[in-house]
Amino acid sequence: MRSSAPAPRVITVVGPTAAGKSDLGVFLAQQLDGEVVNADSMQLYRGMDIGTAKLTLSERGNVPHHLLDIWDVTETASVAEYQRLARAEIDRLLAAGRTPILVGGSGLYVKGAIDALEFPGTDPDVRARLEEELVDGGSGALHARLAAADPEAGRAILPSNGRRIVRALEVIEITGKPFTANLPGNDAVYDTVQIGVDVARPELDERIALRVDRMWAAGLVDEVRALEAHGLREGRTASRALGYQQVLAALAQECTEDEARAETIRATKRFARRQDSWFRRDPRVHWLNGAAEHRGELPQQALALVERAVTA
Repeated sequence: MRSSAPAPRVITVVGPTAAGKSDLGVFLAQQLDGEVVNADSMQLYRGMDIGTAKLTLSERGNVPHHLLDIWDVTETASVAEYQRLARAEIDRLLAAGRTPILVGGSGLYVKGAIDALEFPGTDPDVRARLEEELVDGGSGALHARLAAADPEAGRAILPSNGRRIVRALEVIEITGKPFTANLPGNDAVYDTVQIGVDVARPELDERIALRVDRMWAAGLVDEVRALEAHGLREGRTASRALGYQQVLAALAQECTEDEARAETIRATKRFARRQDSWFRRDPRVHWLNGAAEHRGELPQQALALVERAVTA
């Protein structure tokens, strides 16, 4: 039965991986005449289904889902392009009287969709020079340069994340300003209610380990092997996705499959902590308990939160 209360213009469902965002998004869409807009950066890639926990057609509960399976694995992800696509979907749904339900754990993608965020341009020559330095000298030297030029960015970006380090240094060189000066604030462009799904770390860690084991049982290795034939290994973004990167290493005999699975679990746990930290910094997110013992209450609590926000 659908709610009779009006919905806000946009609803987001955010939080760490394995918290239960996807199912909650489907429920809210069913109750609020809504449709889901994907905000998971890796679910935009065609064929990356098992390793991204992409909902199957039956699991989507007859709710239309948008911005899934739109990029080949050889394409490099672009937050600016995602922003353009997401806002087009949101505006189209609003014009049709539908409620956009933005669901995903990619923090910058969520902010790019709903907040005032402009992306500095790119300079191919600067980018090529920095990428050459990355190949020649490794990410450590570039990270040290970034930390000296913008200490806050140096703390926020991992020393191993060469792609982000290159982008940050490129922005600094192009704009003459710290990279962090270009990071988003909390100036929304839509009337939005943001719901965060909170699961305590011990339980979330158990869910992540179980999810990875299920992915392996469901055929993740075969999925990666098939995508490798379509250029996954050459994809600058998709090849680094959790699970896919580790399986590619196993296929290249750089580690065993068991080692790849164990590393996927460890890396996913670390990633979930970074996701949680990102969303916790946004005071607009309303956190609800997604623990197993509260799973039955979560949907109605989320619906009540939305309705309170509309009538407030």
